[in-house]
Amino acid sequence: MTHGPRRRKRRLKADINVVPYIDVMLVLLIIFMVTAPLLNLGVDIELPQSDARPLEQRQDPVIVSVDRDGHLFLTVGGADQRAVTGEEMAAQVGAFVRQNPDVAVYVAGDRDTPYQVVYEVLTTLQTDAGVARAGLMSQPAEAGG
Repeated sequence: MTHGPRRRKRRLKADINVVPYIDVMLVLLIIFMVTAPLLNLGVDIELPQSDARPLEQRQDPVIVSVDRDGHLFLTVGGADQRAVTGEEMAAQVGAFVRQNPDVAVYVAGDRDTPYQVVYEVLTTLQTDAGVARAGLMSQPAEAGG
């Protein structure tokens, strides 16, 4: 008795072929890597004007004013505004803030003042005077604007 060639039954393969999914994932990764840096470049913004109500204060704030020439003026506790140097401003504001830690400190910069000057005042308030938070003052938005 001769038997023909023995045939083996092929078992079904239950594994998922993930190679096409990996290819798609890599293509998407490359697309996102290329386009992500382009999303943040060249954004032109115009800062909005606000009709927000002013914050209510329990005590008069400390106001450091900077004119267009970079000269500093200090108003502490509702007193009259007086001219000061950067060191005097840091010493006086620091002493006042240590006595009244909840007092608000604002920087009022003239619109023609270079941003670098206002930034240096904010940095001096934070580092030399120990002010944790300082705000920027502005005029309310005009009704027709």
